[in-house]
Amino acid sequence: MPIPVSAALADQAQVAAAKTDELRRPGRYLVSAMLAGAFIGVAVVLLLQVTAPLNAVHSPWTKLVQGLVFGIALTLVVFAGAELSTGNMMTSVHGLVTGRIRFGPAVGLVVASFVGNLLGSVLFAAVVHHSGVLSAGGSVPLLASLVAAKAGAPAGAVFLRGVLCNFLVCLAVWMAARTRSDGAKLAVLCWCLLAFVASGYEHVVANMTIFSLGLFEHVPAAGIATFGRNLLLAGLGNLVGGGLLVGAAYGVLGRSRRRSPAPAEVAEPEAVAA
Repeated sequence: MPIPVSAALADQAQVAAAKTDELRRPGRYLVSAMLAGAFIGVAVVLLLQVTAPLNAVHSPWTKLVQGLVFGIALTLVVFAGAELSTGNMMTSVHGLVTGRIRFGPAVGLVVASFVGNLLGSVLFAAVVHHSGVLSAGGSVPLLASLVAAKAGAPAGAVFLRGVLCNFLVCLAVWMAARTRSDGAKLAVLCWCLLAFVASGYEHVVANMTIFSLGLFEHVPAAGIATFGRNLLLAGLGNLVGGGLLVGAAYGVLGRSRRRSPAPAEVAEPEAVAA
């Protein structure tokens, strides 16, 4: 049985408070955020390498396989432990609505993790580029098509795809926080990431690696301006999807519960840091 909403909200609020405490040690926090950027990058490179042959022959299974392999992203973040800005967009709101953290630290948490994710993504992309695996694996054409599609998408579409993406990503983190079973955590993480990737939504941290790889590989549509545009639009969309649609929504639902859960229901609730 899932941990009750009110108990999970309280536990996630404690996680938010612990995260803001970590900001007092910026060096440590930066390393954790950079790892999260690299972990998402691992999933991006895996997606490119595995599905480039499928994309080359226009296989109808391309998007499904992309969604299936991308689950490694949140699996690494949650089980290895790292600071992911898109997850923090929800967690910081949970801390705010419960009064565990103030507005300033909540903003600082999202901004600091975003900067660390960007640094980690760029460094990881640089290592991948110099390793030559994308060229050897024939993945550059798929990378070029992804960058071109993201760079050419209308602003409103990118924003709304960002909303839909982090709605699913934060639902994954929230559901994982409501179960004690590691197997169940893996299942909900992978299902939600399958939904967001196969549907074609926009995840700002994944795009950090995609555009960085595009710049390093000199694909035609990649540029600093298009990179910055995507980060802004997808990032704002992710903030709405994670902070409002999941963070605020379950903040309201958790705080509105009047009945005290039975002891058996709330024994040793687990948090999920992402």
